[in-house]
Amino acid sequence: MKKTDRRELLTFIGFIAPGLLLYLFIIAYPICYSVFLSFTNYNPTMTESPSFVGFANYIKVLTMNKGIVDATTEIPEFWYAFKNNMIVVAVSVFGQIPIGFALAFILYRKQVKGATFFQSMVFLPQFLSTIVIGIMWRMLFMIDGPVSRMIQYFRNDPSAQFSMMMDPKQAMFPIGVALIWMYTGFYMIIFLANLQKINESMFEAAKIDGASEFQIFYKITIPLLAGAILTSCILAIAGSLKGFSLIFALASEGKQRINTEVLPIYMYRTSFNNAKDPLRFAYGATISNIVVLISILLITFSNWVGKKLGTDEEY
Repeated sequence: MKKTDRRELLTFIGFIAPGLLLYLFIIAYPICYSVFLSFTNYNPTMTESPSFVGFANYIKVLTMNKGIVDATTEIPEFWYAFKNNMIVVAVSVFGQIPIGFALAFILYRKQVKGATFFQSMVFLPQFLSTIVIGIMWRMLFMIDGPVSRMIQYFRNDPSAQFSMMMDPKQAMFPIGVALIWMYTGFYMIIFLANLQKINESMFEAAKIDGASEFQIFYKITIPLLAGAILTSCILAIAGSLKGFSLIFALASEGKQRINTEVLPIYMYRTSFNNAKDPLRFAYGATISNIVVLISILLITFSNWVGKKLGTDEEY
C-alpha cells in the first residue's frame, strides 16, 4: 500500500472511529443486549449464566393478565397498554398533524391578523418542560381542579366532579387534549417552513383562475407538501411509541396511571416497579423489542402509503 493511500485510510478511520465507537456502545450494544435478554431467563439474582428460553418471554408478555386494570377484564396488560398507545398514535397522526398543517396554511396565507403572535403562542409549549406541562394538565383535570369546578358551575351541581381520568373508557381523552396542545406547534413550524419554499406565483395564478382558498389548499398545497406530511407522520409515530414523560406526569399514581398506561410506562413498571418478579428485566427487554417491531411495521406502512400518494421520501 502506498504512503498516500495509507495516510488517507488512517485519516478516514480517525474521522469515523469516534462516532462509530459511540454508536456501538450507546446504541448498538444496548439493542443487541436487549434482544439477547428477551430470549433468556435472566434475573439479577441468578449466579449461573442465563439459559435460552426461546419465545417463552414473548408469549408470557402477550398473554399475562394480573387484573390490574380491572379485576373482571380478560384483556392482557400488554394489549391494554397497546390499545392506549394506538390512541396516542391516532391523536398524533390524525390530530396534531392536520391541525398543525391547517394552522401553518392559515398563517402563511395571512388569513388572520397578528400572525407572528399566534405563531409564537402555538409554538410556546415547545419551550416548556414536558414534566411541567404534565403536572399543569394534571392539576386542570384533578377532581377538585378547574375543569371540575366548571362542570359544577354549568350543571349547577356542587357534588359533580370530573372523574374522566378514573374511567378506563374515557381516561385517554385528557391525554389526547394535552398531546394536541403540546405538539401541534411543532408540526405547524415544519409545515410553515416548507410552505415558505413554495413559489407564491403558483398561488397567485390559481387565484387568478378563480380557485378558492380551499381549492388552493387541497389541489396545490397538499400535493406539494406530501413529503413533509410523510416526514411528520414518521416523527409522530416514533414519538408516540416512545412517549413517556408527559403521560407519566399527567396521570397521578393509582387508578389514573393504570387507566392511561401505554407501552413505555408498562415496560417501566414491569422492569423497575416489580421487584418481586425475578424475570422483570427479561420481560422489560421483551416489551421494548415488541415496541421496536411495532414502530418498524407502522413506519413501513407509512412509507407504503407515501408511495401510493406519490411522495419521493422514504424512511
